Amino acid sequence: MVLGKDIQGQWWTLFRSPPLTKLLEQAMKHNPDLQAASSALIEAQENASVQESSLFPALDAGFSTRRQKISGSQFGNPNFQAPAYNLSTASVQVAYTLDVFGAIRRQVESYEAQADYKRFQLEGVFLTLASNVVTTAIQEASLRAQINATKEIIIAQSKGLDLVKQQFELGGASKVDVLLQQTTLEQTRTNLPPLERQLAQNRHRLTVLTGELPSTELAAQFNLSDLHLPEELPLSLPSKLVQQRPDVRAQEAQLHSANAQIGVATAQLFPDFTINANVGSIATRIGDLFVPGSAIWTVGGNLLQPVFHGGGLIHQRRAAIAAYEQAAAQYRSTVLLAFQNVADTLSALEFDAVGLKTQDAAVKAASDTLALTQMQYKLGVVSYLPLLIAERNYHQTRITQITAQTRRYSDTAALFQALGGGWWNRPNLSVNLLTEQKQQNINKDKTIDENLLANERDFFNLPSWISNF
Repeated sequence: MVLGKDIQGQWWTLFRSPPLTKLLEQAMKHNPDLQAASSALIEAQENASVQESSLFPALDAGFSTRRQKISGSQFGNPNFQAPAYNLSTASVQVAYTLDVFGAIRRQVESYEAQADYKRFQLEGVFLTLASNVVTTAIQEASLRAQINATKEIIIAQSKGLDLVKQQFELGGASKVDVLLQQTTLEQTRTNLPPLERQLAQNRHRLTVLTGELPSTELAAQFNLSDLHLPEELPLSLPSKLVQQRPDVRAQEAQLHSANAQIGVATAQLFPDFTINANVGSIATRIGDLFVPGSAIWTVGGNLLQPVFHGGGLIHQRRAAIAAYEQAAAQYRSTVLLAFQNVADTLSALEFDAVGLKTQDAAVKAASDTLALTQMQYKLGVVSYLPLLIAERNYHQTRITQITAQTRRYSDTAALFQALGGGWWNRPNLSVNLLTEQKQQNINKDKTIDENLLANERDFFNLPSWISNF
């Protein structure tokens, strides 16, 4: 552990597995959860831009034309017959709300905080995706190692069964010895199908994480021998951890948004000032618009002061304050959980190292015991039962050793996740994903256009050079 060591943006490359790095690149491009989080971020950013536009005057242009006829009865002269005529109007309307008490600015601040929340949620989704891919790959490597070890055990036990049968035929072993070895072999064989089932399910999960159907065959296969533990593991200071965790930063953005909503609710207690202007032209013929004498205009201001709403505005402000206090409590809870995750992971890594060291010693001792017992059995010093026990102990310690190695790899990946995943040391994820999505949409549109053009060319018997345009 290195205290204060920064986390690499692509921390999974520290396992020095090119297939793992390639698989994560594929997951980054095609995982639907990541694409959904990216779209949610874009939506929040656009909504913030929409709200920000309220700080500027609204300018609208309008044009209308109609034909109408009026009756003299409207003027107290039923005998007057007015001819029908056309009336055209062109106008420009301007409306501007003076944000005197900051209601609009605080609303914009709230929406921008929501966009930050979505951005950190996106980083959290990617961090979870990367951790899931890494841990699933580690689990696959563990299952392959267990399957290979089980197959080696089956081969060794099959050879042992043949040896016992030969000794039984020569009178050197009893029928009980043969049955014991046969039972042990069959019990070991029953361990193989569950491991293979888990491996198949693990492969399906990896395929889905990369955005493909489970039936798709992945080219990458993972073995424990192809994975390497990082030489140095980072350990962030507590003050930095709060700034690094995406979930903590997301809750901080939620707290910011709730605080801005208090300002919005407070501003609604005060007057609202609006300026309106309308400039246009009216004429009975379109060609006479904008000629002298056709101009019309109005300018006015509005003031709206809340007087009585049955206490609704006061309660709305109190609700905003309560929402802020709720967000503050959730923020503190998230921070405490972040420190707990780091503490749990560090403890797990510490005990993993001790456990793996102990398990390595146990495997060596079991291997030496098995070799010695096999030699004694060949020399006739011991019966078959001690040999059977020695074989069983050795194979059990082998499987336990593989499990201990897997646990250490998985807890190492969990440490990178608990420390925030180093998102601040890589390019903006939302920009990269947005660029990828735009390019994919362009390619899809191009493919659709090419298919439509090919169908039209075939239908109308057009020459092939049409597709060049």
